[in-house]
Amino acid sequence: MFAQIPNLLTLLRILMVPVIVVLLNAHEYAYALLLFTLAGITDGLDGWVAKTYHLQSAMGAMLDPIADKLLLVSTYTMLAVLGDIPFWLLVLVVFRDFMIVGGYWLLVAMDKKLEVQPSLISKMNTFFQILLVLLVLIDRAGWLMLDDVIYGVLLVVVSTTVLSGMGYVRAGIGRVSTET
Repeated sequence: MFAQIPNLLTLLRILMVPVIVVLLNAHEYAYALLLFTLAGITDGLDGWVAKTYHLQSAMGAMLDPIADKLLLVSTYTMLAVLGDIPFWLLVLVVFRDFMIVGGYWLLVAMDKKLEVQPSLISKMNTFFQILLVLLVLIDRAGWLMLDDVIYGVLLVVVSTTVLSGMGYVRAGIGRVSTET
């Protein structure tokens, strides 16, 4: 049973997503913030437990990024629907993710060897996407007025989203051109 703890934490994170969506839809930003933060903690914890105790699994390797994308895309979608972030930002973030997944499947279909390693800019992008959600939820919960900070982080999210997307495209093109 201990060996399944990382996967159970990942599944718990997936189960939190619809609850966060419902909370946001009800404008319960403080509770959504609490659950979003808890989901983030489970993300760090499942990875730590898996690495520390050598409990990595194929299922975990597949579920973890799915859980992360479900959490971020669902939260961004709700925040855009509620008018808390611009709709075009949601489109940009989702387009980048679809482009990465589509490029991955295209390379697989072309029988190209592929080991996905997130770049530093991609990791920064994920960090700033999460930070933006946290700041928006804190602001909307009424705890702090963060409009200027949110705007600055939003600009960083846009920049890192575009740069990381371009990096994945460049890496994919490089993979095709070096193996043909």
